[in-house]
Amino acid sequence: MEKQECKGRESRKDNDLFFTCSLIDYIARQTKNTRRTVVNLLGKERIEKIYDLADIYHSDNIQRVSDDFIIEAGIRQGTFDNVGECKYAIPSHWDIGKVYKRLIKQVATEKNETIVDALIEVYNSFISDQIDDYNSSVYYENPSYIFECYLEKTML
Repeated sequence: MEKQECKGRESRKDNDLFFTCSLIDYIARQTKNTRRTVVNLLGKERIEKIYDLADIYHSDNIQRVSDDFIIEAGIRQGTFDNVGECKYAIPSHWDIGKVYKRLIKQVATEKNETIVDALIEVYNSFISDQIDDYNSSVYYENPSYIFECYLEKTML
């Protein structure tokens, strides 16, 4: 677990995780890939870089940052379009980043893992598919409920 420096409402590392998760969602939307696919194509080293330098990347245009990582990781266009298939209000990449940030923090604490290891684990679990179904209610459920579902490996 990383040391938490706090200025404002959340620690700097919480904000870095929030940006990292939001960028993953943004890349997934741009390339029409699942979040799992994006995380696996980025790989652990790139995700660590994004997380470590998030305060710098956050100051830049997210589309440019996204484009750089899409090119660097060789992420190709896919066919997954949860935004296009959504019948209701579409959550922003920032909304989804917040959902993942909360879950990843809980998983890292519960399993005594690094944030990046927990991030990779969460995005590669069944819950990622559930969160990314914008026609369901999972992405706006209580964070404790999402965490319990994750632990139980099923929707409760």
